[in-house]
Amino acid sequence: MTEPAIGQPLIVIENVTKVYRPGAEASTALRGVSLAVAPGEFVAIIGPSGSGKSTLLNMVAGLDKPTTGRVWVQGLEVSALDEERLARWRGRAVGIVFQFFQLLPTLTALENVMLAMELSGRFRGERRERALACLADVGVKELASHLPSELSGGEQQRVAIARALANDPPLLLADEPTGNLDSAAGAHIIDFLTELNRRGKTVLLVTHELALAARARRIIEMRDGRIVADSLRTESIGDAGVPAR
Repeated sequence: MTEPAIGQPLIVIENVTKVYRPGAEASTALRGVSLAVAPGEFVAIIGPSGSGKSTLLNMVAGLDKPTTGRVWVQGLEVSALDEERLARWRGRAVGIVFQFFQLLPTLTALENVMLAMELSGRFRGERRERALACLADVGVKELASHLPSELSGGEQQRVAIARALANDPPLLLADEPTGNLDSAAGAHIIDFLTELNRRGKTVLLVTHELALAARARRIIEMRDGRIVADSLRTESIGDAGVPAR
């Protein structure tokens, strides 16, 4: 595979392997994974625990580096960047939503969202206004002055999504975003991710819940560090624009 050019997929993963603790106790998380994701897709990655789905998401986010293989996002080879350049790139290009929220407990909801902009150096002079707008977008603006401990799990996840959107990234990565929520709160989160995709965000969702995965246009199944299935929902083929493999 040649290096991606302008107009090609937003994400290209080329023959990526990931081995932890090389040697006698080696654990292989990814085994020669290749994948392309077009701009504007909504992709769910499913599979049992230990299948490699979260490791794959971390590769796209630049939170982990492949043992072999390469990863491009927006034509940039993120797997080759040093930590400083990765941090700058990640702050502008990727929004990440985690299962455990990862909000700073001593900061209010508003301050947690503003911090994302401060770390990336974006939106100087308008960070407060933009943070309030992001909180309003996810329906929790009235909770801006509350600490995470004063919020329900669903409210915390909404704040985490607002933080992920603060720098207006083209790509949103969600790793089991409903894993710590009840079914009603989880459904609201998936509804909002679907709406963000309709607005043009590319969304990669890792989940073990098939009902949630079914909301995506494209479903990738992983087992034992490999992609074993990659399919499109029939009614979404025209929207996704990428043929099933």
